[in-house]
Amino acid sequence: MSGTLVLAGTPIGDPADAPPRLAAELVAAEVIAAEDTRRLRRLTQALDVRPTARVVSYFEGNESARTPDLVAALEGGARVLLVTDAGMPSVSDPGYRLVAAAVERDITVTAVPGPSAVLTALAVSGLPVDRFCFEGFPPRKAGERLSRLREVAAERRTLVYFESPHRVAETLSAMAEAFGADRRAAVCRELTKTYEEVKRGSLAELAAWAAGDVRGEITLVVEGAPEPGPQDLTPAELARRVAVREEEAGERRKEAIAAVAAETGLPKREVFDAVVAAKNAGRGAG
Repeated sequence: MSGTLVLAGTPIGDPADAPPRLAAELVAAEVIAAEDTRRLRRLTQALDVRPTARVVSYFEGNESARTPDLVAALEGGARVLLVTDAGMPSVSDPGYRLVAAAVERDITVTAVPGPSAVLTALAVSGLPVDRFCFEGFPPRKAGERLSRLREVAAERRTLVYFESPHRVAETLSAMAEAFGADRRAAVCRELTKTYEEVKRGSLAELAAWAAGDVRGEITLVVEGAPEPGPQDLTPAELARRVAVREEEAGERRKEAIAAVAAETGLPKREVFDAVVAAKNAGRGAG
């Protein structure tokens, strides 16, 4: 009978944030795969637990090579605990390969929920939290970074990024170029730690601030693109909105057209014409 892979969320700063289950799983594990074994030792000391598990390192440099050994342990019935330096394994941290391999072999995968820099930064940013997307670390090369940012410039959901302190000024400047200098954002630094700081402002203001000496773990939260005004809505976009209401909300076409007209402030006839034009264009493409 195969074992269980446990993904354990660890504190992003304050050890007191560790969930009670983390201590229990550290004791129960037969194998612990840690991104940094020294940090694991400090964590177990802070939690006053003494694991008896076999401890192996599992980081970006050896993730591919070590995954087969951990899978073999799981297939042999072991309870394998995966911990990274901070936060949830596999979220911009090692772990995805092992999870994918375990799922492929029908091995049970579970998690110990814990603190999240993504959700913590989002919550304290002061920016909309009803819809958001996590973009991880931007590319390191300037050209690739700007290109990737431009891909999501029209994204209306709030954007969350990780960034290293020595690149944060360049990234904020690139965001100001790609998203617009006035787009609101927040730089969340050293969350839950002694020198926690949340700096809010426009991207231009934050880029200027970050040109100084910025240190610590950084999470960036950026406001989504504004909703387009009626003058910016193309017929294709109007037809798409009607289709979404029909398919996802189950509205009749007449109701969907009326709803889209109401939310955009456009005449119902204009929305109707856009739907007809999209339908005709689809026939022509076929």
